[in-house]
Amino acid sequence: MADAKKHVYDESKIKTLSSLEHIRLRTGMYIGRIGDGSHYDDGCYILLKEVIDNAIDEYIMGYGKEVHINIEGPLVSVRDFGRGIPLGKVIDCVSKINTGAKYNDDVFQFSVGLNGVGTKAVNALSKAFLVRSHREGEFVEAAFKTGKLKGDKGGKTKEPDGTFIQFEPDPEIFKQIEFRPELVERRLRHYSYLNTGLKLIYNGKEFQSRRGLMDLVLEDLQADNSEPIYPPLHYASKTLEFCFTHSNSRYGETFFSFVNGQYTSDGGTHLSAFREGLLKAVNEYAKGKYEGDDVRECMVGAVAIRLKDPVFESQTKNKLGNTEIRSDLVNQVREELLHFFNRNKEVAEKLIAKVEDTQQLRRELQEVKKLARERAKAITIRIPQLKDCKIHYDKTKQKGKGSMVFITEGQSAAGSIVSCRDVNTQAIFVLKGKPLNVWDLKRDIVYKNDEMYNLMRSLDIEDNLEGLRYEKVILATDADVDGLHIRNLMITYFFRFFDQLVHDGHLFVLETPLFRVRNKEKTHYCYSEAERDKAAQELGKSCEITRFKGLGEISPAEFKQFIGENMRLSRVEHAPKMDAQNIFGFYMGKNTPERKDYIMENLVVPVEE
Repeated sequence: MADAKKHVYDESKIKTLSSLEHIRLRTGMYIGRIGDGSHYDDGCYILLKEVIDNAIDEYIMGYGKEVHINIEGPLVSVRDFGRGIPLGKVIDCVSKINTGAKYNDDVFQFSVGLNGVGTKAVNALSKAFLVRSHREGEFVEAAFKTGKLKGDKGGKTKEPDGTFIQFEPDPEIFKQIEFRPELVERRLRHYSYLNTGLKLIYNGKEFQSRRGLMDLVLEDLQADNSEPIYPPLHYASKTLEFCFTHSNSRYGETFFSFVNGQYTSDGGTHLSAFREGLLKAVNEYAKGKYEGDDVRECMVGAVAIRLKDPVFESQTKNKLGNTEIRSDLVNQVREELLHFFNRNKEVAEKLIAKVEDTQQLRRELQEVKKLARERAKAITIRIPQLKDCKIHYDKTKQKGKGSMVFITEGQSAAGSIVSCRDVNTQAIFVLKGKPLNVWDLKRDIVYKNDEMYNLMRSLDIEDNLEGLRYEKVILATDADVDGLHIRNLMITYFFRFFDQLVHDGHLFVLETPLFRVRNKEKTHYCYSEAERDKAAQELGKSCEITRFKGLGEISPAEFKQFIGENMRLSRVEHAPKMDAQNIFGFYMGKNTPERKDYIMENLVVPVEE
């Protein structure tokens, strides 16, 4: 009876939250991830974006050519020179959900912030929030704390029209955050490319673009030390802009897509429609039957549209969902490209030559695939490096959740896991040694190298993720330098050839203890030096401290604890291709002298006491 009383479900259990309470309680619904500022889509940058979006919307409508952004520590201020919020609605516009002028087409035709939530969410999630609107010689100012009004005032002003907003993210929600200048600057560069002529000034540094998306494409190529095969093809109208070219030193395709100035990292209808229109135009001009992958391989491009009523698949606006625009957009892209090809036959011929070259390489790859499969069948039907489990993951049928495969180095580490694993859900793939660094290699290496090929077959991800056999792919390497190197090589392999696996959150790193601290009564497993010191202090001077160098040194009985219910996993975060290529290009590319100089300049030598 006592238990029944604990779980009574009646009228008293029903809660109605105010909009302010809802934003603070369900923060993820409004800004996505919270994060610590190390990722482009972390919450602190979404707060900044929501405020800048309003300034950009003013510029799009023809008001204010500059936006000033200042960030000092966690304190952010944004000043635009648009029309200014109507003085009688300043408080409502930053504190009442579903209040704003962006529902009115006469005032804002192509706005990102259509949901009437943006600055209200910033206000609700800020320790301190200040808004000041300057309009026709007068101003109104209001100050808030965690979304609650603390005071307001108004009067005459000599300041030019516009809106000033200052906020500091609430540390109760965001814990420790840091606005990283490189991530702020990247966002501001995107704004400048999409709003030609707009000047953004961030802590004194100016961002302005004269050529729109062409500047974005050329910058991306330059960052990767790539040369375009032909000058970027650039088209711009009031509602559609796109730009692209091919590069010889790229793998795959790199596309940036935007809606009303918002970067849609997951693409959507506009990007798929652009791809379809591009394919139709190329096939029609060349009288060919090329596949989309042939046309887009090694392509770097960007597409931006302006839309009156954008429908996004989440509040954070990462993917556009409007399906009604597709056919018109496909036809517009197709027609504009055919006009261009017919006017610029030399560029068109270079593009077609690149596509034909890719098609030929794909056919050669098909032959390599065929030989690899025949060779594998001739050796054995089973994969010798794989110790499989009984239950497998099936995404379409929603089965096998919790199944995993550990990718280990050498037989000793595998032995520890084999002895204590759950044979139903835990499989093991054993690497024979250090895998190849594949960053500068083409996809045919996956078929020519037995280890790379067997791993791909074990996971069943050759063409896509539909057949992925394990929900989690876990890198279980030693905690020494060699183990970390192998881990980096494997992460490179997946990012290079199976990017979607990382994007969908299937790749993990197994965290294993570095130390065991014990006495006769207690044993502590420690994952850092700080944990070791704390455990040693608790158990006293007589305790025994063991440093685990490799997984093979941990007995099966102990290892069972680290791959069971209390297993510690770190998910490998996905980064947009532009970021990933820069990072991998530097650390895994063929720039050894540059990397050596970097190491020597940043080497920290411990000082003996």
